[in-house]
Order: sequence, then C-alpha cells, then structure tokens
Amino acid sequence: MIDERAVYIISVAARLVEMDASTLRKYERLGFLKPSRTGGNLRLYSADDIMRLRQIKYLVDDRGLNLGGVELALELTQRLRRLQSNLARKVYDASELQRLVFDEVDELLHLLGTESG
Repeated sequence: MIDERAVYIISVAARLVEMDASTLRKYERLGFLKPSRTGGNLRLYSADDIMRLRQIKYLVDDRGLNLGGVELALELTQRLRRLQSNLARKVYDASELQRLVFDEVDELLHLLGTESG
C-alpha cells in the first residue's frame, strides 16, 4: 500500500515498482513522468508517479507494448481520466453530455489514427 502523501527517493521508488533506477530515469527522459525534485536535485516520486510506473510496467511486461505504444497508452489514459473527472463533477443536460462524450471519443479515435463513424 502506498501512502498518498508520501514521496519516495529513486531507490525506494525503484524497489516499490520492481524496476532498476536507470529505467525510472529513462522513463523520465522520455517524458512518461516528471518526479518532483528537492533543493539538492534528488528525484522524489509521488504516489501518482508510482501508480504511473506500475502502469508502464504492466504495459511493457504483461501487454508487450514498446515505448511508442506506452506513450500512446499513457496519453489515452490521461484523456480518459480527464473525461471521467469532467463527467463526475459537472451536471449536464442530455444533449450537452452527448456532445461532450462524442467530441472526446472523436478526438481519441483521431489519436488512434482513425476517423469516427
């Protein structure tokens, strides 16, 4: 269990997600995550960073995605979470809700290289 308020230095974060610290640095260079930094420039990984690293590990190890696929999956995850958040915190009439969902699905299909039907 990860404490939502805690932050972890790279060696602890690497142990939590069962990856090498060099892999975490590589994922940061690729823009998959951006841990915060201390004044001494140490990386600090939040609970959200740990969850994202676990997702990346799942996508690579269990689903066989390459880094390009991981990048796309992370983008889709971010977009779906934003849609989910918007739906949860706002009250929409039926037509507005339909337009919101249709527009987001259309954008996600475009991101996947296809057009809406």
